Amino acid sequence: MNKELTHGGSRTNLLGKSPDQALVDLFSNELQVTKDTPTAFMVHALNDNGVPVQNSINYLMALKKNNVSGELHIYEKGGHGFSMRKTDGTEGNWPEALMRWMKVKGLL
Repeated sequence: MNKELTHGGSRTNLLGKSPDQALVDLFSNELQVTKDTPTAFMVHALNDNGVPVQNSINYLMALKKNNVSGELHIYEKGGHGFSMRKTDGTEGNWPEALMRWMKVKGLL
């Protein structure tokens, strides 16, 4: 929920216009990671104008710090929410990468 790294509308809708820092920290996923946090597969686009890619990088680094496995795929293009629509770029291959990751992790 860091102001510089979070979708502004989501932050305001969830926390209000002037949230207390303790509330911001509580809802900052990267600050809530523990050794018991589940493994994660993430995709993000460099040209996401809604949420900077550093948000996903910070979460991945928090997973690593807590010895939790995780995988992050960063695509050059795709914008915000590309996983929810048909795309023509390389980012359109993320479902196949997810399936491979799930098989390797024994989740499928």
